Amino acid sequence: MNIVLIIAWVLALISAIVVPPDSAYLSYIDFHTLGLLFCLMAVMAGANRLGVFRQAADRLLTKVKNSHQLELILVFLCFISSMLITNDVALITFVPFAIQVLEMSDRRESIILVVVLQTIAANLGSMFTPIGNPQNLYLYSKSGMGVGEFLVLMLPYTVLAAVLLFVTIVLRKKQPLHTLQIASEVSFKNYRKQVIYAVLFVQCLLCVAQILPAWFVTIVTVFVVFFTDRDTLKVIDYSLLLTFAGFFIFIGNMGRIPAFCDFLKGIISGNEILTAVASSQVISNVPAALLLSGFTQKWEALIVGTNIGGLGTLIASMASLISYRLIVASGPSRKGKYILYFTIANILFLMVFILAAFMFS
Repeated sequence: MNIVLIIAWVLALISAIVVPPDSAYLSYIDFHTLGLLFCLMAVMAGANRLGVFRQAADRLLTKVKNSHQLELILVFLCFISSMLITNDVALITFVPFAIQVLEMSDRRESIILVVVLQTIAANLGSMFTPIGNPQNLYLYSKSGMGVGEFLVLMLPYTVLAAVLLFVTIVLRKKQPLHTLQIASEVSFKNYRKQVIYAVLFVQCLLCVAQILPAWFVTIVTVFVVFFTDRDTLKVIDYSLLLTFAGFFIFIGNMGRIPAFCDFLKGIISGNEILTAVASSQVISNVPAALLLSGFTQKWEALIVGTNIGGLGTLIASMASLISYRLIVASGPSRKGKYILYFTIANILFLMVFILAAFMFS
Protein backbone atom coordinates (compact mmCIF):
# COMPACT_ATOMS: atom_id res chain seq x y z
CA MET A 1 0.00 0.00 0.00
CA ASN A 2 2.96 2.36 0.57
CA ILE A 3 3.91 2.00 -3.10
CA VAL A 4 0.34 2.81 -4.13
CA LEU A 5 0.38 5.77 -1.72
CA ILE A 6 3.51 7.15 -3.39
CA ILE A 7 2.01 6.67 -6.86
CA ALA A 8 -1.20 8.43 -5.79
CA TRP A 9 0.62 11.50 -4.54
CA VAL A 10 3.08 11.62 -7.44
CA LEU A 11 0.08 11.69 -9.79
CA ALA A 12 -1.61 14.32 -7.60
CA LEU A 13 1.47 16.56 -7.65
CA ILE A 14 1.96 16.18 -11.42
CA SER A 15 -1.69 17.03 -12.02
CA ALA A 16 -1.31 20.07 -9.74
CA ILE A 17 1.27 21.45 -12.17
CA VAL A 18 -1.32 21.37 -14.95
CA VAL A 19 -4.18 22.52 -12.73
CA PRO A 20 -2.73 24.86 -10.06
CA PRO A 21 -4.25 24.55 -6.56
CA ASP A 22 -7.36 26.64 -5.98
CA SER A 23 -10.53 26.61 -3.89
CA ALA A 24 -11.99 23.78 -6.00
CA TYR A 25 -9.44 21.34 -4.58
CA LEU A 26 -11.41 21.01 -1.36
CA SER A 27 -14.44 19.79 -3.30
CA TYR A 28 -12.41 16.88 -4.70
CA ILE A 29 -12.18 15.15 -1.34
CA ASP A 30 -14.99 12.77 -0.43
CA PHE A 31 -14.95 13.39 3.31
CA HIS A 32 -17.99 11.15 3.83
CA THR A 33 -16.13 8.10 2.49
CA LEU A 34 -12.90 8.94 4.31
CA GLY A 35 -14.69 9.44 7.62
CA LEU A 36 -16.67 6.22 7.39
CA LEU A 37 -13.62 4.27 6.21
CA PHE A 38 -11.65 5.56 9.20
CA CYS A 39 -14.43 4.51 11.58
CA LEU A 40 -14.67 1.01 10.12
CA MET A 41 -10.91 0.55 10.29
CA ALA A 42 -10.85 1.73 13.91
CA VAL A 43 -13.66 -0.61 14.93
CA MET A 44 -12.18 -3.62 13.11
CA ALA A 45 -8.69 -2.94 14.44
CA GLY A 46 -9.99 -2.69 17.99
CA ALA A 47 -12.13 -5.81 17.78
CA ASN A 48 -9.30 -7.74 16.18
CA ARG A 49 -6.87 -6.71 18.94
CA LEU A 50 -9.34 -8.14 21.45
CA GLY A 51 -9.35 -11.47 19.60
CA VAL A 52 -13.11 -11.39 19.06
CA PHE A 53 -12.98 -13.02 15.63
CA ARG A 54 -10.52 -15.69 16.74
CA GLN A 55 -12.81 -16.62 19.61
CA ALA A 56 -15.65 -17.31 17.18
CA ALA A 57 -13.32 -19.41 15.02
CA ASP A 58 -12.12 -21.42 18.02
CA ARG A 59 -15.68 -22.42 18.85
CA LEU A 60 -16.45 -23.47 15.28
CA LEU A 61 -13.50 -25.85 15.18
CA THR A 62 -14.34 -27.81 18.33
CA LYS A 63 -16.48 -30.37 16.48
CA VAL A 64 -14.43 -30.79 13.29
CA LYS A 65 -14.10 -34.48 12.31
CA ASN A 66 -12.51 -34.52 8.84
CA SER A 67 -10.36 -32.49 6.46
CA HIS A 68 -13.34 -31.29 4.41
CA GLN A 69 -15.02 -29.77 7.46
CA LEU A 70 -11.76 -28.19 8.58
CA GLU A 71 -10.98 -26.59 5.22
CA LEU A 72 -14.57 -25.46 4.68
CA ILE A 73 -14.58 -23.69 8.05
CA LEU A 74 -11.19 -22.06 7.51
CA VAL A 75 -12.12 -20.82 4.02
CA PHE A 76 -15.69 -19.76 4.76
CA LEU A 77 -14.60 -17.93 7.91
CA CYS A 78 -12.83 -15.57 5.51
CA PHE A 79 -15.69 -15.57 3.02
CA ILE A 80 -18.47 -14.71 5.46
CA SER A 81 -16.54 -12.51 7.89
CA SER A 82 -15.12 -10.34 5.09
CA MET A 83 -18.64 -9.14 4.33
CA LEU A 84 -18.66 -7.28 7.65
CA ILE A 85 -15.06 -6.93 8.86
CA THR A 86 -13.46 -6.29 5.40
CA ASN A 87 -11.21 -8.57 3.38
CA ASP A 88 -8.03 -7.18 4.94
CA VAL A 89 -9.08 -7.88 8.53
CA ALA A 90 -10.42 -11.32 7.60
CA LEU A 91 -7.05 -12.32 6.15
CA ILE A 92 -4.97 -10.74 8.92
CA THR A 93 -7.05 -12.68 11.44
CA PHE A 94 -7.69 -16.05 9.85
CA VAL A 95 -4.64 -16.80 7.68
CA PRO A 96 -2.26 -17.11 10.68
CA PHE A 97 -5.04 -19.03 12.45
CA ALA A 98 -5.35 -21.45 9.51
CA ILE A 99 -1.59 -22.02 9.35
CA GLN A 100 -1.54 -22.76 13.09
CA VAL A 101 -4.52 -25.13 12.94
CA LEU A 102 -3.26 -27.03 9.88
CA GLU A 103 0.14 -27.52 11.49
CA MET A 104 -1.47 -28.74 14.73
CA SER A 105 -3.62 -31.23 12.79
CA ASP A 106 -0.61 -32.48 10.79
CA ARG A 107 -2.04 -31.05 7.55
CA ARG A 108 0.99 -28.97 6.51
CA GLU A 109 0.67 -30.08 2.90
CA SER A 110 -2.69 -28.28 2.71
CA ILE A 111 -1.48 -24.91 4.02
CA ILE A 112 -0.68 -23.32 0.66
CA LEU A 113 -3.93 -24.32 -1.06
CA VAL A 114 -6.07 -23.40 1.94
CA VAL A 115 -4.47 -19.94 2.23
CA VAL A 116 -4.92 -19.39 -1.52
CA LEU A 117 -8.61 -20.27 -1.16
CA GLN A 118 -8.91 -18.09 1.96
CA THR A 119 -7.54 -15.15 -0.03
CA ILE A 120 -9.95 -15.72 -2.90
CA ALA A 121 -12.78 -16.19 -0.38
CA ALA A 122 -12.01 -12.93 1.43
CA ASN A 123 -11.84 -10.95 -1.81
CA LEU A 124 -15.05 -12.47 -3.19
CA GLY A 125 -16.98 -12.51 0.08
CA SER A 126 -16.20 -8.84 0.69
CA MET A 127 -17.84 -7.87 -2.60
CA PHE A 128 -21.32 -8.62 -1.23
CA THR A 129 -21.69 -5.63 1.10
CA PRO A 130 -20.95 -1.90 0.86
CA ILE A 131 -18.55 -2.21 3.82
CA GLY A 132 -16.75 -5.36 2.65
CA ASN A 133 -13.83 -3.52 1.06
CA PRO A 134 -12.68 0.07 0.45
CA GLN A 135 -13.73 0.26 -3.21
CA ASN A 136 -17.26 -0.88 -2.35
CA LEU A 137 -17.57 1.74 0.35
CA TYR A 138 -16.41 4.46 -2.02
CA LEU A 139 -18.47 3.41 -5.06
CA TYR A 140 -21.55 2.81 -2.91
CA SER A 141 -21.24 6.34 -1.55
CA LYS A 142 -20.72 7.83 -5.01
CA SER A 143 -23.52 5.88 -6.69
CA GLY A 144 -26.35 6.90 -4.38
CA MET A 145 -27.56 3.29 -4.32
CA GLY A 146 -29.52 1.90 -1.40
CA VAL A 147 -28.16 -0.97 0.68
CA GLY A 148 -30.80 -3.36 -0.69
CA GLU A 149 -30.03 -2.38 -4.26
CA PHE A 150 -26.33 -3.01 -3.69
CA LEU A 151 -26.93 -6.42 -2.12
CA VAL A 152 -29.21 -7.50 -4.97
CA LEU A 153 -26.58 -6.45 -7.51
CA MET A 154 -23.82 -8.52 -5.89
CA LEU A 155 -25.91 -11.49 -4.70
CA PRO A 156 -25.52 -13.63 -7.87
CA TYR A 157 -21.74 -13.22 -7.82
CA THR A 158 -21.60 -14.01 -4.10
CA VAL A 159 -23.64 -17.19 -4.52
CA LEU A 160 -21.45 -18.24 -7.45
CA ALA A 161 -18.33 -17.64 -5.35
CA ALA A 162 -19.70 -19.73 -2.48
CA VAL A 163 -20.56 -22.61 -4.81
CA LEU A 164 -17.14 -22.57 -6.51
CA LEU A 165 -15.28 -22.49 -3.20
CA PHE A 166 -17.42 -25.29 -1.78
CA VAL A 167 -16.96 -27.51 -4.83
CA THR A 168 -13.20 -26.87 -4.93
CA ILE A 169 -12.85 -28.08 -1.34
CA VAL A 170 -15.18 -31.10 -1.40
CA LEU A 171 -13.54 -32.44 -4.57
CA ARG A 172 -10.36 -32.90 -2.53
CA LYS A 173 -9.71 -36.19 -0.77
CA LYS A 174 -11.45 -36.39 2.61
CA GLN A 175 -9.30 -37.46 5.54
CA PRO A 176 -10.27 -38.06 9.20
CA LEU A 177 -9.06 -35.71 11.93
CA HIS A 178 -8.90 -35.77 15.69
CA THR A 179 -11.06 -33.14 17.41
CA LEU A 180 -9.10 -29.91 17.72
CA GLN A 181 -8.82 -28.13 21.04
CA ILE A 182 -7.55 -24.56 20.75
CA ALA A 183 -7.31 -22.19 23.69
CA SER A 184 -9.20 -18.97 23.10
CA GLU A 185 -7.18 -15.76 23.16
CA VAL A 186 -10.09 -13.69 24.47
CA SER A 187 -10.50 -13.20 28.20
CA PHE A 188 -13.69 -12.19 29.96
CA LYS A 189 -12.09 -9.00 31.22
CA ASN A 190 -12.32 -7.60 27.67
CA TYR A 191 -16.11 -7.86 27.66
CA ARG A 192 -16.60 -4.12 28.21
CA LYS A 193 -14.48 -3.21 25.20
CA GLN A 194 -16.23 -5.83 23.09
CA VAL A 195 -19.55 -4.15 23.84
CA ILE A 196 -18.09 -0.73 23.03
CA TYR A 197 -16.82 -1.88 19.64
CA ALA A 198 -20.10 -3.66 18.91
CA VAL A 199 -21.98 -0.40 19.51
CA LEU A 200 -19.52 1.54 17.35
CA PHE A 201 -19.95 -1.03 14.58
CA VAL A 202 -23.74 -0.67 14.69
CA GLN A 203 -23.20 3.07 14.45
CA CYS A 204 -21.15 2.52 11.27
CA LEU A 205 -23.91 0.37 9.80
CA LEU A 206 -26.44 3.12 10.51
CA CYS A 207 -24.16 5.52 8.64
CA VAL A 208 -23.98 3.16 5.67
CA ALA A 209 -27.77 2.98 5.74
CA GLN A 210 -27.77 6.81 5.63
CA ILE A 211 -29.49 7.08 9.02
CA LEU A 212 -26.55 8.76 10.78
CA PRO A 213 -24.26 11.36 9.15
CA ALA A 214 -20.61 10.43 8.63
CA TRP A 215 -19.30 13.49 10.50
CA PHE A 216 -21.24 12.50 13.62
CA VAL A 217 -20.10 8.87 13.46
CA THR A 218 -16.48 9.95 12.96
CA ILE A 219 -16.49 12.32 15.93
CA VAL A 220 -18.09 9.74 18.23
CA THR A 221 -15.69 7.00 17.11
CA VAL A 222 -12.57 9.13 17.61
CA PHE A 223 -13.77 10.31 21.02
CA VAL A 224 -14.77 6.87 22.30
CA VAL A 225 -11.71 5.01 21.00
CA PHE A 226 -9.33 7.70 22.27
CA PHE A 227 -10.67 7.50 25.82
CA THR A 228 -11.28 3.74 26.02
CA ASP A 229 -8.65 2.05 23.83
CA ARG A 230 -6.33 4.67 22.37
CA ASP A 231 -3.65 2.14 21.34
CA THR A 232 -6.04 1.09 18.58
CA LEU A 233 -5.53 4.49 16.95
CA LYS A 234 -1.87 3.55 16.45
CA VAL A 235 -2.62 0.50 14.28
CA ILE A 236 -5.10 2.04 11.84
CA ASP A 237 -3.95 2.01 8.22
CA TYR A 238 -3.69 5.77 7.70
CA SER A 239 -1.79 5.19 4.45
CA LEU A 240 -5.04 3.96 2.89
CA LEU A 241 -6.79 7.21 3.81
CA LEU A 242 -3.91 9.25 2.38
CA THR A 243 -3.97 7.12 -0.78
CA PHE A 244 -7.64 7.94 -1.25
CA ALA A 245 -6.92 11.65 -0.77
CA GLY A 246 -4.11 11.58 -3.35
CA PHE A 247 -6.27 9.89 -5.96
CA PHE A 248 -9.17 12.27 -5.21
CA ILE A 249 -6.91 15.22 -6.10
CA PHE A 250 -5.59 13.54 -9.25
CA ILE A 251 -9.08 12.57 -10.45
CA GLY A 252 -10.45 16.04 -9.70
CA ASN A 253 -7.67 17.73 -11.64
CA MET A 254 -7.90 15.38 -14.62
CA GLY A 255 -11.63 16.00 -14.78
CA ARG A 256 -10.86 19.68 -15.40
CA ILE A 257 -8.75 18.88 -18.49
CA PRO A 258 -11.34 18.42 -21.29
CA ALA A 259 -9.06 16.64 -23.78
CA PHE A 260 -7.87 14.05 -21.25
CA CYS A 261 -11.35 13.61 -19.84
CA ASP A 262 -12.92 12.99 -23.26
CA PHE A 263 -10.12 10.59 -24.24
CA LEU A 264 -10.51 8.44 -21.13
CA LYS A 265 -14.29 8.47 -21.29
CA GLY A 266 -14.07 7.22 -24.87
CA ILE A 267 -11.95 4.27 -23.81
CA ILE A 268 -14.09 3.35 -20.81
CA SER A 269 -17.55 3.87 -22.35
CA GLY A 270 -19.22 0.52 -22.98
CA ASN A 271 -16.23 -1.37 -21.57
CA GLU A 272 -16.56 -0.51 -17.89
CA ILE A 273 -16.30 -4.05 -16.54
CA LEU A 274 -13.34 -5.12 -18.66
CA THR A 275 -11.55 -1.80 -18.12
CA ALA A 276 -12.00 -2.15 -14.36
CA VAL A 277 -10.75 -5.74 -14.41
CA ALA A 278 -7.74 -4.91 -16.61
CA SER A 279 -6.68 -1.83 -14.64
CA SER A 280 -7.06 -3.73 -11.36
CA GLN A 281 -4.47 -6.25 -12.52
CA VAL A 282 -1.88 -3.48 -12.79
CA ILE A 283 -2.70 -0.93 -10.08
CA SER A 284 -5.06 -3.03 -7.86
CA ASN A 285 -8.81 -2.64 -7.56
CA VAL A 286 -9.04 0.19 -5.00
CA PRO A 287 -7.02 2.69 -7.09
CA ALA A 288 -8.82 1.42 -10.21
CA ALA A 289 -12.19 2.24 -8.62
CA LEU A 290 -11.00 5.70 -7.61
CA LEU A 291 -9.54 6.50 -11.03
CA LEU A 292 -12.33 5.15 -13.21
CA SER A 293 -15.09 6.72 -11.09
CA GLY A 294 -14.05 10.13 -12.36
CA PHE A 295 -14.81 9.26 -15.97
CA THR A 296 -17.97 7.14 -15.98
CA GLN A 297 -21.32 7.05 -14.23
CA LYS A 298 -21.89 3.32 -14.79
CA TRP A 299 -21.66 2.54 -11.10
CA GLU A 300 -23.00 -1.00 -11.24
CA ALA A 301 -20.45 -2.00 -13.88
CA LEU A 302 -17.63 -0.38 -11.88
CA ILE A 303 -18.68 -2.16 -8.70
CA VAL A 304 -18.78 -5.53 -10.45
CA GLY A 305 -15.60 -4.91 -12.45
CA THR A 306 -13.43 -3.77 -9.56
CA ASN A 307 -14.63 -6.61 -7.34
CA ILE A 308 -13.98 -9.44 -9.77
CA GLY A 309 -10.86 -7.51 -10.80
CA GLY A 310 -9.50 -8.37 -7.36
CA LEU A 311 -8.87 -11.82 -8.81
CA GLY A 312 -5.87 -12.39 -11.06
CA THR A 313 -2.44 -11.01 -10.21
CA LEU A 314 -0.98 -10.85 -6.73
CA ILE A 315 -1.50 -7.06 -6.68
CA ALA A 316 -5.01 -7.08 -8.17
CA SER A 317 -6.25 -6.76 -4.60
CA MET A 318 -3.88 -5.28 -2.04
CA ALA A 319 -5.44 -7.65 0.51
CA SER A 320 -3.85 -10.55 -1.37
CA LEU A 321 -0.42 -9.26 -0.37
CA ILE A 322 -1.34 -9.80 3.27
CA SER A 323 -1.68 -13.55 2.71
CA TYR A 324 1.51 -13.63 0.68
CA ARG A 325 3.52 -11.94 3.43
CA LEU A 326 2.05 -14.28 6.07
CA ILE A 327 2.86 -17.37 4.00
CA VAL A 328 6.44 -16.24 3.43
CA ALA A 329 6.81 -15.49 7.15
CA SER A 330 5.57 -18.99 8.01
CA GLY A 331 8.16 -20.59 5.73
CA PRO A 332 10.19 -18.85 2.98
CA SER A 333 10.39 -22.12 1.03
CA ARG A 334 6.64 -21.89 0.41
CA LYS A 335 6.93 -18.66 -1.60
CA GLY A 336 7.37 -20.09 -5.11
CA LYS A 337 4.72 -22.78 -4.75
CA TYR A 338 2.28 -20.28 -3.24
CA ILE A 339 2.66 -17.84 -6.15
CA LEU A 340 2.11 -20.71 -8.62
CA TYR A 341 -1.02 -22.01 -6.87
CA PHE A 342 -2.30 -18.47 -6.31
CA THR A 343 -1.89 -17.47 -9.97
CA ILE A 344 -3.50 -20.62 -11.39
CA ALA A 345 -6.46 -20.52 -9.00
CA ASN A 346 -7.03 -16.78 -9.46
CA ILE A 347 -6.92 -16.97 -13.26
CA LEU A 348 -9.44 -19.82 -13.27
CA PHE A 349 -11.79 -17.98 -10.91
CA LEU A 350 -11.35 -14.73 -12.86
CA MET A 351 -12.28 -16.39 -16.16
CA VAL A 352 -15.46 -17.81 -14.61
CA PHE A 353 -16.44 -14.46 -13.11
CA ILE A 354 -15.79 -12.46 -16.27
CA LEU A 355 -18.10 -14.85 -18.12
CA ALA A 356 -20.65 -14.58 -15.30
CA ALA A 357 -20.48 -10.77 -15.38
CA PHE A 358 -21.61 -10.69 -18.99
CA MET A 359 -24.28 -13.33 -18.38
CA PHE A 360 -25.72 -11.54 -15.34
CA SER A 361 -25.59 -8.12 -16.99
